[in-house]
Amino acid sequence: MKRDIYDEDHEDFRASVRQWLERSVIPNTDKYIADKALPREFWLEAGANGFLGLSIPEEYGGAGADDFRFNAVLEEELAKVGAAFPTCVGIHVDITAPYIVELGTEEQKKRWLPGVSSGEILLAIGMTEPSGGSDLAALRTTAVRDGDEWVINGSKTFITNGYSADLVVVAARTDPEKGPKGITLFAVESTKEGFSRGRKLDKVGMEESDTAELFFENVRVTDAEVVGEVDMGFIHMMQKLPQERISCAVANTHHAKQILVETLQYAKDRKAFGQSIGNFQHNKFLLAELFTQIEVCEAYIDKCVAAHARGELTSTEAAKAKWWSSQTQSEVLDHCVQLHGGYGFMNEYRVARAWRDARVTKIWAGSNEIMKELIGRELGL
Repeated sequence: MKRDIYDEDHEDFRASVRQWLERSVIPNTDKYIADKALPREFWLEAGANGFLGLSIPEEYGGAGADDFRFNAVLEEELAKVGAAFPTCVGIHVDITAPYIVELGTEEQKKRWLPGVSSGEILLAIGMTEPSGGSDLAALRTTAVRDGDEWVINGSKTFITNGYSADLVVVAARTDPEKGPKGITLFAVESTKEGFSRGRKLDKVGMEESDTAELFFENVRVTDAEVVGEVDMGFIHMMQKLPQERISCAVANTHHAKQILVETLQYAKDRKAFGQSIGNFQHNKFLLAELFTQIEVCEAYIDKCVAAHARGELTSTEAAKAKWWSSQTQSEVLDHCVQLHGGYGFMNEYRVARAWRDARVTKIWAGSNEIMKELIGRELGL
């Protein structure tokens, strides 16, 4: 079925992204896996091509596109290369940058956004803690007022871009008496005294993504580093989570779709018992089911992207998109591994890496169980 959410400008942008990926990224994917990180050259080149500042106003070095469909196109093309790419870029472009663009002061925007757009300032967001994942209201990192400064103590874990980030938006408790209403966001530069990083975490998948623990030991910041309003951090995060979730959904869908397309070709080429394995009725029916499943998922995600571009996507709709796409991706890729037989279990095959990479998407950005809880509440349960 023909997709109808993109126009000529979006497709021209897609061609530009694809050209960059084919020229500079795809030839280096094995190196990124070995290094367990995307090098600064990746970010600088992405910035030079205008891919990192899509929603950043032109006066701060961005593209000023203000149309989430461009972000979605970028996510789609990155996902075709590997699941880690839309993850890392999405954290920078779709998830963290909007906090500064929409909540930052004029001084903060001038101070950080040009570097965010160029790739000279790499972003990460510090929400998740060792003691709790999806329960953001229970975070233990604190920021205590000391004269004109705030003193931050605590730790964060599973932080994408954490090992390389230059600027981290950190959620910290500023008023223990207020519960969720006592959390504030701070922009912490990695050069701050008392800020440190743990090792690159050894993950099951997404090896290209540098993921780290972050530590804050008496890190001093001022009101100039407060993002948004004091004690309003939890509300700020809740307002931004739908964009994170629809970004994940776009990546989930198009990562699985690309591997499925490659699996179809494998099923045509691979011979067994005198014929292509795709010609066996079971495999033929299975592939018919998988392509239908992906295209139905894509249709819903497209509708969500269009709604978000209009400013109409609800948090419940984003939750549905996130859990359904991550579940669909895992199911489709599991079948793709099976269709590859023993080769599907070899790391040298993209399908094996994709299968491993996909598993975490049912956990992060709010676990699928949390997504269903949110949807259930909306149903009045």
